[in-house]
Parts: sequence; structure tokens; C-alpha cells
Amino acid sequence: MAKTKVVVVDDSALVRSILTEIINRQPDMECTGAAADPLVAREMIRTLNPDVITLDVEMPKMDGLDFLSRLMRLRPMPVVMVSTLTERGAEVTLKALELGAIDFVAKPKIGVADGIRQLAQDITDKIRVAAKAHIRRAPAPAPAAAGGAAAPAKPVTMASIGRLSTEKIIFIGASTGGTEATKDVLVNLPADCPAVVITQHMPPGFTKSYAARLDGLCKIRVKEAQDGERILPGHGYIAPGGFHLSVERSGANYIARVQDGDPVNRHKPSVEVLFHSAAKVVGPNALGIMLTGMGADGAKAMKVMKDAGSYNFVQDEATCVVFGMPREAIAAGAADEVLPLQQIAPRLIERLRSTAGMSLNRV
Repeated sequence: MAKTKVVVVDDSALVRSILTEIINRQPDMECTGAAADPLVAREMIRTLNPDVITLDVEMPKMDGLDFLSRLMRLRPMPVVMVSTLTERGAEVTLKALELGAIDFVAKPKIGVADGIRQLAQDITDKIRVAAKAHIRRAPAPAPAAAGGAAAPAKPVTMASIGRLSTEKIIFIGASTGGTEATKDVLVNLPADCPAVVITQHMPPGFTKSYAARLDGLCKIRVKEAQDGERILPGHGYIAPGGFHLSVERSGANYIARVQDGDPVNRHKPSVEVLFHSAAKVVGPNALGIMLTGMGADGAKAMKVMKDAGSYNFVQDEATCVVFGMPREAIAAGAADEVLPLQQIAPRLIERLRSTAGMSLNRV
């Protein structure tokens, strides 16, 4: 079997050396080149034709984001970003994922050498996933309306679903490729939709920036979940990195439970934990969504949700960056509908409206 060819791009000679060593220790991959800046990397990509590149976020001569943007427009290929655990590092990394990077590795701000060595398994796993991922080209600018202004978005509301918004909760699970997939679902939800509770596999230090980014883009309010807070309609709650998120009932209200604990399916936060709580606490008032991601986290629990009466949507293979978690959910018999990403929010809204109509007819 041919080895996965990797080019490392990082301005630190030490980091280049360590990443090269980690990659070359793997029997299924090899580092065919290491560049100190994007200009050198550009020539290496042309001559070496790598399968994957690792790219530092902050680079000399050309910003890492500028390089990534050009690369994804002109020669789309799998990219794993190497980020720093800082607030700016998180914001830049989220932009990189928006531009088409497959995933990222968060290196510590201090003790970088030891930190990267401790992340060796994570780094090589992400390179393997990236090598097989579906590549997205950099998004084209939105078409402008007459006169050069952007076309206004058509306002959408749930259209008189009454008290249903307070009874229903939408649960989303995602991993690799999921930051953008989740965004694509949330930006198409109306401000008065039911609460949305989300577990996206992300490390500590990144989920707060991710929630803030979504809050600025969506009609609903989005925040990092806090333990014990009431779950409200028209709001989205992101599981904090490094903690499990679940829901509980407190009288007539749903509340968020944010807790430490052992990883589940190697993940913390874990989709399995969130979906099990959905089945136990919300039952037939839950709607489940499984988006792109590697592995099987949440698949079995999504079947438990379905058995408890939930209605579940699963992203199809063609629109997934990685068709791992959705494939496992389908295989487990957890899916009611398998849809392209762009159809999930409209079908979800349609489902809620039809459910509201049935409720009104029974009154």
C-alpha cells in the first residue's frame, strides 16, 4: 500500500523536525518535505505532490490563512492546521476550517516540543482522516443583488407553532468537518425555533470562540453551555471543550448539565453522552441530527433516541467531509431521513411545522 505523503509547513525548525519524526515513524505515511514558509511550501507542493499538508496558522512572508485561501481555490487538497492554544489561535483556526481545512491540532503555547510529542497519536490520526476526506473548495463570494448590494436573506419563522418550541429540543452531534456543517444548519434556523444543543468534538479553548462566531452569524443566540442553566427556545448551546454536555429536567424546564468525566468513545465532549440524555429526558420531543465526523461516537445513542420516539436526520455521504459517524448511525438503524447537508434545516423546519399542525388538530 502506498504511503500517505505529507508536507510539513511551519516556521519553527524544532516543530518541523518533531513533526517529521512523528510522521516518519508511521508505517503508512512519510514526510516528503518540510518548509519554513508558504512560499517554499508552494514549490514543494508543485514538485512533491503531497497527499496532505500540515500548516502552521501564523507564518512569515505570507499569512497562513492567505496561503490556505489561495491553495483551496487553486489546488484544493487536505490540510491539517497546527494552531496555538490562544484566543487568537482559536479564531484563526475557525477561519481556516471555514476556508476548507479538514481539521486542526492545538499545540501548547509553552512546552511546544513535549506538547507536540504527546499529541503524536492525535496528529497522525488526523492526517489519516484528512487523506481520505472529501475536499471542499474555498467558498465563492455570495452573489450580489442589483446595485452591488448583497441579496437580503428571506426571513423565516416557525409560523405559529405555539408552545411546541418550548417542548421540543434539537440535538446535534458532529466531529471532523462539523464546525462548518453545524454552522450551515444553524444559520438556516429561525429565531423562534426550539432550543438546539450541540456536541462538536473540539478541545478546550476553542468552543467559546466557536460559539461567539456562530452567535454573530445566526438568527438564534448561540453560547457555550454552562452547568445548570435553563435551556431556552431560540438559543443554541455548545458543549465546552473538555466537558460532557447533557440535559436534565427540572420541573417544567430543561437544564444543561456540564460535567467532567472520563472520555466516552475517546471523546470529551462525547455525542454519546448528549444523545443518551436526549433519549432519557426528552424522548419523543427530541429531534436528532448527526453530521459529518470520523468514528462512531453517538451512533448507538442515536438509535436509543429513535427507540424513545425522536425523529432523526443524518447527513448523506456526498456532503460529508468524513462519512464515519453518519454511516454508523445509519447502520445502527437510527436515521429517519438521510439528507444532503443543505436540506437538513428546511426538512427540520417542515417536520416541526407538520408536528405543530397535528398538535393543533388534536385540540
